[in-house]
Amino acid sequence: MAYLLRRLWQMVPTLAGVVLLVFVLFKAFGGDPAEILAGLNATPEQIAAIRQELGLDRPWYVQLGRFVGQILSFDWGRSWATGEPVAQLFASRLPATLTVMLPILVLEVVLSIPLALAVAAVRGSLTDRAVMVLTTVALSVSFLVYVIVGQWLFAFRLGWFPVQGWSDSVWTNLLRYAPLPVLLAVAVSLAPQTRLYRSFFLDEMGQDYVRTARAKGLAERTVLLKHVLRNAMIPILTNIGAGLPGVFVGSFLIEVFFSIPGLGREVLLAVNRSDYPVIQAFTIYLAVLTMAINLLTDLLYKAVDPRVELK
Repeated sequence: MAYLLRRLWQMVPTLAGVVLLVFVLFKAFGGDPAEILAGLNATPEQIAAIRQELGLDRPWYVQLGRFVGQILSFDWGRSWATGEPVAQLFASRLPATLTVMLPILVLEVVLSIPLALAVAAVRGSLTDRAVMVLTTVALSVSFLVYVIVGQWLFAFRLGWFPVQGWSDSVWTNLLRYAPLPVLLAVAVSLAPQTRLYRSFFLDEMGQDYVRTARAKGLAERTVLLKHVLRNAMIPILTNIGAGLPGVFVGSFLIEVFFSIPGLGREVLLAVNRSDYPVIQAFTIYLAVLTMAINLLTDLLYKAVDPRVELK
């Protein structure tokens, strides 16, 4: 409990630094929001009126206080592009992102860990070499190629899935529209994850405790599942934790190519439109989420390996 409280307390100055950095960057390099909102044909009087309405004519410390107030109240105002409240915009886009990204994450983990352990157990064999060659080839192909070929083969030629689309029904999305992007994303991510996890397992297999376990006559299955897998879970958890924020961000390419109204596509549109309230809110939320996931990952270290001391 003391460790948890200390980590939560340490997140406060970190978050304050992120807030200050976002504020300074948008003030220094973001351009004048009043001119962006007013458009090209606006008069100086109209621009001045918008600047006054947004509070941009106030001192910087007043604007910073207002920015912090928005963060604490979760009230980011409205999107400049659509007029929709930012909080409502996020709440409406997040389910679509999670519908696609959560299955991708789960399938990545469920498939890549046993596959990597299996090929590591037969290191140097024909199977191991064949898998390494296949993963190297898979890594060499751009994700765009997977998307184009996948849509042509599975949607146009075979007709197994729709090319793109989305609906208001979660089950329709999960069973009809999400399978193709999930299938392609898992096919792409399986190669690097398998290679990475295989290296973790091979590193553990070379340790003295594994040789001792084998010398004691333990079955190879027990050595792999009870000793090697357990000790390799620390770096694997680190890798999964590093990828978790991406689940909520979504994949820009997936959402754009498959017309999925998720957060990734919305943030991309916000950047193109210079929609500052959306970009700022997304940046802060992502920072908080990343810190929370890092804390959760550290706690999981202890659950996986009781020898880990949380200090």
